[in-house]
Amino acid sequence: MKVTEHIQKSEGKTLFSFEIVPPQKGQNIQELYNNIDPLIEFNPPFIDVTTSREEYIYLPKENGLLDRKITRMRPGTVGICASLKHKYNVDAIPHVLCGGFSKEETEYLLVDCHYLGLDNVMALRGDARKDEQYFKAVNGGNTYASDLVVQINNLNQGKYLHEIIETPYKTDFCVGVAGYPEKHLESPSLESDLRRLKDKVDAGADYIVTQMFFDNQKYFDFVTKAREFGITTPIIPGIKPIAVERHLQILPQVFRLDLPDSLVHEIEKCKNNKAIRQVGIDWAINQSKELINAGVPVVHYYSMGKSDNIKKIASEVF
Repeated sequence: MKVTEHIQKSEGKTLFSFEIVPPQKGQNIQELYNNIDPLIEFNPPFIDVTTSREEYIYLPKENGLLDRKITRMRPGTVGICASLKHKYNVDAIPHVLCGGFSKEETEYLLVDCHYLGLDNVMALRGDARKDEQYFKAVNGGNTYASDLVVQINNLNQGKYLHEIIETPYKTDFCVGVAGYPEKHLESPSLESDLRRLKDKVDAGADYIVTQMFFDNQKYFDFVTKAREFGITTPIIPGIKPIAVERHLQILPQVFRLDLPDSLVHEIEKCKNNKAIRQVGIDWAINQSKELINAGVPVVHYYSMGKSDNIKKIASEVF
């Protein structure tokens, strides 16, 4: 079922969903299941599965030099989605990236998703590679998320690359995209970022999931401005509970977001990460309750593969 259909079917009740990260190569998928199992009692209609782009590793050679190889450390997104759909009877949503994929590779991936009965995809540009200062599309790849949305919706119309196939059979993907309540780190202004978001919606995006935020007013203001831009699609808030002290530096640095002073103050009073984790849980509970009271369609949690804090939050609000 499509995300938009889940929202319509809920008849105004706020839904619970979360996002997971594939295990690194060589790890057992059972650990992933062990973190998903405790959250199934909250009836998530869908679960997002992230995708990692390619990166370089350096392997020693016999002559003492290093050999640079390209790899993906967390493959398996589509396979995990198929597994989750079969194991838990939920809609699993693969993240599809511009970065690191040609349009042909993207088409192959989407065909696989279609054959597996995956009704939803999250279309993202992705980050720059670790060795690049700025994002660069691969040769023959999509440059912007809006380009990727166009490609997905072309498939929904039965239009394949190079126009070499004529078929009455079409995909029917529901397409999600990202929104940034505090603007994307590369955008010169929030208004400019909203114009880019409108481009994605005009290209065919069906719903929006926001980047994490810790001040609900940022989300409410973002939704108001998005509506003023003519964006009418559902806007799902994304929540991440702070878990360790280094999040105070990492999250603002990586995601270019603000942490409320009151939250920072509570974390700085903590003696250890256990206490910090509880502060993060309590803050996310309060965020979630306010969002639910405001009638948001879904509260989406960034679990990063760990479920104990998400379970405590969900137990209080769902």
